[in-house]
Amino acid sequence: MKYLAIEQDTGVDGQAFSPELLRSEAFRAHELYLEGSIRELYFDENHYAVMVLECESREKAGAVLASLPLVSNGLIRFAIRELHPYTGFGRIIVDPGFGSVSC
Repeated sequence: MKYLAIEQDTGVDGQAFSPELLRSEAFRAHELYLEGSIRELYFDENHYAVMVLECESREKAGAVLASLPLVSNGLIRFAIRELHPYTGFGRIIVDPGFGSVSC
């Protein structure tokens, strides 16, 4: 299952984000990327982290995020949204079998 994780403002002073902690965060994010839990990782226009996660459950997605040093130290938190396939193309495709691919 895919999940969208969007960082939320916690109001923590920026000085709490030490270079060592930020390096640990990057290292852990890289590990999670290599494991396949983090599929995509971005910053938005306000420099908040946005991630696409691949996890078995919302609880697992929360545990993955909790393993990040900035989260475990209470400096950031994430809203988690479960993603589902887009079904809107059914409104414009007259023949659902046309162009379909079976795996």
